[in-house]
Amino acid sequence: MSHGGGGLTDALVVATDVARTFGSGPSAVVAVHGASCLVRAGDLIALTGPSGSGKTTLLHLLAGLDAPTAGMIEWPAIGTVRQLRPGPIAIVFQAPSLLAPLDILENVSLPLLLRGIDRDTAREMAIGALRQLDLESLSVKLPEEISGGQAQRVAVARVLAGQPRLILADEPTGQLDHTSGAVVVDALIAASITTGAALIINTHDDAVADRLELLWSMTNGRLNTKAAASC
Repeated sequence: MSHGGGGLTDALVVATDVARTFGSGPSAVVAVHGASCLVRAGDLIALTGPSGSGKTTLLHLLAGLDAPTAGMIEWPAIGTVRQLRPGPIAIVFQAPSLLAPLDILENVSLPLLLRGIDRDTAREMAIGALRQLDLESLSVKLPEEISGGQAQRVAVARVLAGQPRLILADEPTGQLDHTSGAVVVDALIAASITTGAALIINTHDDAVADRLELLWSMTNGRLNTKAAASC
């Protein structure tokens, strides 16, 4: 649930006139132009717009994976960019990015272990996340033994297991059939509501966007955070 008031100290992310340019001189490409936005705990946001409009670049900036070439990004309720991961901010990428030598349970557990969580607790948290996405039966399989759709759902489980404060999902249903996609969106929204995390989903799917509370749109690198939601 989104918040309309309160000071900036409870904001997970504040972006002010953020821009990101790739390259220099005549060949420079401005992927994001002067974007300003505010994300608080519990916000459920759909980020829409055509391919190449800057949506993925904006997510990477909000996650601290990339630095703006102009403007400022702050994480008041989290801390400095070094404190964002692993833990408070988690990203679901377009590709599952599972580690081939590890089985599914180990893939989901690994980020928890890297945060210093003990092995038994990490295993329990990972199993719970896999169960939430109906993947528990795949626990001992290797990534090469499951389908691409299953791998993407495992990647979502890996994010949910860590109980992040901000979840950024970049086209998480793009490679999934309708049923699997609905399971992923259900899990992301349920996790946000249960934990109070904020959720931003970059999506081309109107059915996904309609399920979220706030609608942002990007066109030619320009962010509009006041788009009219249809839900």
